[in-house]
Amino acid sequence: MSITLPSVTVIVPCFNEQATIQRLLEALLKQTYPHEKMDVVISDGKSTDNTRNIISTFIAKHPDLKLIVIDNPGGTIPSALNEALDQAKGEIIVRLDAHSVPFPDYIERSVSAHQQGLGDNVGGVWQIEAGEDKWIARSIAVAAAHPLGAGDAQYRLTPAPRYVDTVPFGSFRKELIGRIGRFDESLLTNEDYEFNARLRLAGSKVWLDPSIRSIYYSRSSIPQLARQYVRYGFWKWRMLQRYPSTLRWRQALPPIFVLSLILLSVLSLWLIPCRYALAVLAGVYFLILGLAGLNLAVHHKKAYLLIGFPLAIVTMHSAWGLGFLWSMIASRFHTPKNG
Repeated sequence: MSITLPSVTVIVPCFNEQATIQRLLEALLKQTYPHEKMDVVISDGKSTDNTRNIISTFIAKHPDLKLIVIDNPGGTIPSALNEALDQAKGEIIVRLDAHSVPFPDYIERSVSAHQQGLGDNVGGVWQIEAGEDKWIARSIAVAAAHPLGAGDAQYRLTPAPRYVDTVPFGSFRKELIGRIGRFDESLLTNEDYEFNARLRLAGSKVWLDPSIRSIYYSRSSIPQLARQYVRYGFWKWRMLQRYPSTLRWRQALPPIFVLSLILLSVLSLWLIPCRYALAVLAGVYFLILGLAGLNLAVHHKKAYLLIGFPLAIVTMHSAWGLGFLWSMIASRFHTPKNG
């Protein structure tokens, strides 16, 4: 007996994505899932670049793919997702990102996992690639997929299928929103993790399937990477205030490391033992990064990784840790709203 395929709505938050939006649109066009069962809602935060024109041209050329663009007056990712959910007609919601390129069978495999009842939110793994063809951008892509940069984030490490805390983007039945609520608009980042935390507290499960794959384009420069990870760290603390049990070791290490460096640097002005401790801590840290960079440079036969990899990792750790600590201090003067 044939199984009726459910309808799917792909929702995409978007703002000034002219560099990557065409890749996403073409990837959606190549999906193996029947187009008559799909529609796409792009929620745009009033882009000021050429993003809207690119999307309009694509719609005109490919009317067989049902695609609409709506405004996101809130201008944030969670508000974009909620605006898109209001327009979604599909039984299953597939959340994607304008920086991502899903493999052709991405939607098909996601729907199959739901039909098998494997999880309430289903996601896959990232194949991280450089945002630009520059040595530092390629170094950042390698760092983002390395355990020193990804920690135990399984979706960056291509594991076996398993239940996990969170997945990037994810897909879920629309009825789930009625049970656990929409995305929390008071969190400007970490909205996915918070959504999955609520899901798990409600007794539901998050399923990671490495056969569900997408390409994710990492940031292209050190300043872009730093801004991204400061934001990640800042909003992680705000989320942990609500769900302290979700703290993982990989999230605690950067702020502890940064705080240790700051305290030892200050104390070493007066205490000689602190100077030795600071030298040992920094020495061991940079030795580990240097050896990892050397190993990657030899393995990939790319000499620039000897410098680029440690530089990217230092940026990720320090920016994440500083953002986290800044949020801790700022939160003492501001009580976050409960989502």
